[in-house]
Amino acid sequence: MRMPRPMLTLTCLLIGGILLWASGAARAQALQPSCATPKEVKGFLTCADVEKAEKEGALVYYAPMVEQQMVALLSKFHELFPAINTSQYLREQTGRLYAKLNAERQAGTYLADVLSLSDYAPALDLIKKNGYAVYVSPQTAAYDAYFRSETPGLFTWYSLGVAGITYNTDAVAPADAPKTWKDLLNPKWRNVINFKDSASGLQGVQWFVLRQLYGDTFWKQMMEQKPRILPSTVQQYERVINREDTIIGLGQYSTYLEFKAKGAPLTFVVPTEGVVSTPAIVGMLEKAPHPEAAKLFIDWFLSPLGQAVQTQLTFAYSPRTDVPPPAGAVPLSEMNILKPDWKEYIALQSKYVREWNALAGM
Repeated sequence: MRMPRPMLTLTCLLIGGILLWASGAARAQALQPSCATPKEVKGFLTCADVEKAEKEGALVYYAPMVEQQMVALLSKFHELFPAINTSQYLREQTGRLYAKLNAERQAGTYLADVLSLSDYAPALDLIKKNGYAVYVSPQTAAYDAYFRSETPGLFTWYSLGVAGITYNTDAVAPADAPKTWKDLLNPKWRNVINFKDSASGLQGVQWFVLRQLYGDTFWKQMMEQKPRILPSTVQQYERVINREDTIIGLGQYSTYLEFKAKGAPLTFVVPTEGVVSTPAIVGMLEKAPHPEAAKLFIDWFLSPLGQAVQTQLTFAYSPRTDVPPPAGAVPLSEMNILKPDWKEYIALQSKYVREWNALAGM
């Protein structure tokens, strides 16, 4: 008997999810989910008690996502579980978001269930404060160990922000374009390069990894290029599209994909040394007011279903190998990611801010 198409799709998703979870568990035998037998619900595996989650009736999400993208993401989850209200959320830049969360928790107020961050420093600080609940999702085994907290179940990367070099094809011929990070030091790019300011975590990672590769001299030489330092990736791209600048020395790939899809005259370069990347991290909070809804959301968000939604909305890569890249993007496997030692990176953050502000003339 032929199955109806929706039933067939759901069955395929379930079988794929079960096989992926099983193969992931086989690869990492020590990594076990927080329940003995994850259950399938709406096409993904979960350890949450769905009935209790629906009785809790709400999910409160704190994240640094673009608000429009966050609302769309939460709406997709709400469509699956209409009894869970997702209208309560807080959208802020990571630093301000984490400061607000800390202030609330120090006052004994626990409003948020799930926290997303775009920087490792506050995530490690929250671990020291025992602010995360330990919840090992059935989805966790599908993520490489690099994309998980050292203690499994505290946080998991849900996307990768990748950056290389971008240039305006109306202003630069492909043969003349930079191919490596060191090519940015060519005097012909003086006064036409832009970067982001010191508030950018991605900029901090670039400073760190290129300093490791080439020493302090790289950024000292970059000062001679007189780069323009900007507060947002959109400004970087707008200036290059308008030919006010020519080269983006830290070109965020997700923004490139959005502008390229609109017909902008841009090319993205994957430097031969590799691209830089920062995490977007998600975890369940200790003393979450809606713990079962939090587990359910994390399981959906980290599953192929949720990851496909976030990839479509943000143009950012999923760390899962079974989720296709964003529209128009090359597979992540074709990009060599320069991976920093995060603890060493955090230890040098104050040095980065001082040096980068000096580069910016601040």
